[in-house]
Amino acid sequence: MTKQNIDWDALGFGVYPTRSMWQSTCPINGDWADGSLIPYGNIEISPAAGVLNYGQGVFEGMKAYHSAKDRIVLFRPNMNGKRIANSSHRLCMPELKTDYFLNAVEQVVSDNSDFIPPYGKGGLYIRPIVWGTSPTLGVAPASKYTFMIYTAPVGSYFKGNIKPLNLIASDSYHRAAPKGIGNVKAIGNYSASLRPVIEAKTQGFDEVLYLKADDERLVEEVGSANIFMRKGNQLVTPKLSGSILPGVTRDSIIQLAQDRLGLQVEEGELLLSDVFSADEIFCTGTAVVVTPVGQVTFRGKTHTINDGNMGEAATELRKTLLGIQREDIDDPYGWVHEVKTT
Repeated sequence: MTKQNIDWDALGFGVYPTRSMWQSTCPINGDWADGSLIPYGNIEISPAAGVLNYGQGVFEGMKAYHSAKDRIVLFRPNMNGKRIANSSHRLCMPELKTDYFLNAVEQVVSDNSDFIPPYGKGGLYIRPIVWGTSPTLGVAPASKYTFMIYTAPVGSYFKGNIKPLNLIASDSYHRAAPKGIGNVKAIGNYSASLRPVIEAKTQGFDEVLYLKADDERLVEEVGSANIFMRKGNQLVTPKLSGSILPGVTRDSIIQLAQDRLGLQVEEGELLLSDVFSADEIFCTGTAVVVTPVGQVTFRGKTHTINDGNMGEAATELRKTLLGIQREDIDDPYGWVHEVKTT
């Protein structure tokens, strides 16, 4: 399919209307079975919808790429399917079966394949969402749910050279609490992070580094990304203890760090004090891929990591991950999933 007439080099990371999106509905005790593509556009929803009044909604973030092999590919979409099912279960919503989820994603990507940037110019961001959409006045699960997928062509999250992040470690806000919903991709988690990020950026920081709610000596994650610390041959990332999102990129980096770099990876407790003296710190996520941290400030004191530069592990891991995603290099893990286009 001929590409859209878009200035691919000018693409940022934002909403860009495409041709179509997916929509399906399901009762609370039913199964997701039907659904179809509909024209991209605004939707109608009750002001009493469960998602609007009580935040009963979850989402995912994925990308489709035009690869070096001239194919349209997804990266580990089964993991997104499993995660949205787990998120839905936690918020009392009907769980999507992975095959159903993947079929819907493939249909949306195929129908909008001409909006996918050419090889090396970015990707098609994919946003699957499940909402409680029936009117719900009392605090209770909605009786009807809507599953939607929309897309947008996006460029690199960072223009030009990657700039190491300048973080502030917050003891004023927590991202999530133990036994809460920090380990699922619930919409409420992200609304709670807006005020801390605004305040951080007002002070000149890029993002917030959140500490563990029941032990502020420990690091949990950045607002929209997981975090890793390297000291020598050891790579540490906070363990999935119930309040950390199990990132797809996080899981991939753990595998690559062990196999490609021979690092000893530990999913455990990451002390904030160890972060200050790390050889390198980096964040991982669908949008940021692998992005280094150059500075961390806590209670007015700034700690510079690796002289404010991108470290060797982050550099190699980012290169390898992007290489697999874009099919520049072989994929020994079976992570890349081809989407057939019409």
